[in-house]
Amino acid sequence: MGFVIAIDGPSGAGKSTTARAVASRLKIPFLDTGALYRAIALRVLRQGIGPHDEDAVARCAEEASIELTGTPNDTHVVLDGEDVTQEIRTPVVSEMSSRIAVQSAVRRRLVELQREVASRGPVVAEGRDLGTVVFPDAQVKIYLDADVEARAERRTRELQGRGIAVARQDVREDLERRDERDRGRSDSPLRRADDALVIDTTQLTLEQQIEAVLAAVRGHPECPPGWQARAAGPAA
Repeated sequence: MGFVIAIDGPSGAGKSTTARAVASRLKIPFLDTGALYRAIALRVLRQGIGPHDEDAVARCAEEASIELTGTPNDTHVVLDGEDVTQEIRTPVVSEMSSRIAVQSAVRRRLVELQREVASRGPVVAEGRDLGTVVFPDAQVKIYLDADVEARAERRTRELQGRGIAVARQDVREDLERRDERDRGRSDSPLRRADDALVIDTTQLTLEQQIEAVLAAVRGHPECPPGWQARAAGPAA
């Protein structure tokens, strides 16, 4: 396994944006684990499979071919040979993703994919169980958090920026449902790794979040020497 920077936390805490920026500055791959789950969710929806049909969902996940291509700031998700980057970001797919993510067979399949990516070299990954389950030996573990109001506001702006009409109250309620499912599932629940650095992003700017993660990377004894200069430069 290469040098892994694992960023965990609940939805809307800033994981994806921060992880992309860190990967861009360090010039290493960005592993969007949420996109992998969303791709499976989209496949489940397209096949008309209900989230409670765990055997069918497991087969769907096992048969799926998923690739992440492009750069940290322009990652593309390819599902069964089709670019589904936009399709996986709808509220319907998000809801299905949260429902199937509690299933052990789905998580086992995607853990395999995530570890395969990390076996090729350094990576910045974001998710919910990276520091505890997927990459327990990651060199740097970060847990980003924020209060639910701040997370709902960010997610609402994100969705509206994509042209998706949503109300902030609906987004807040969706986040609370996802939090409850993610923290309450028996397999790989959302929780902070004991050795993770906790960063509360409620009052932080994006640049402050990025710098806090980069500081942890720079301070690690195994940090590649070349990364010091890379991290000091502007985002690509």
